[in-house]
Amino acid sequence: MVKKILTWGGIAFLLFFIAYRPDSAADVFQSLGSTVADIGQGLGDFVTSLIA
Repeated sequence: MVKKILTWGGIAFLLFFIAYRPDSAADVFQSLGSTVADIGQGLGDFVTSLIA
């Protein structure tokens, strides 16, 4: 029950954040995307180094 409440609360906060601060929300998502891309690049380099 608590997990369901926290999940819906997180979704509501996310929608509120996007609706009232779209520029800040875009910056946050861009930063997260960049971080995920950097992690993927590092993992790819690691696996390439192992194989080569």
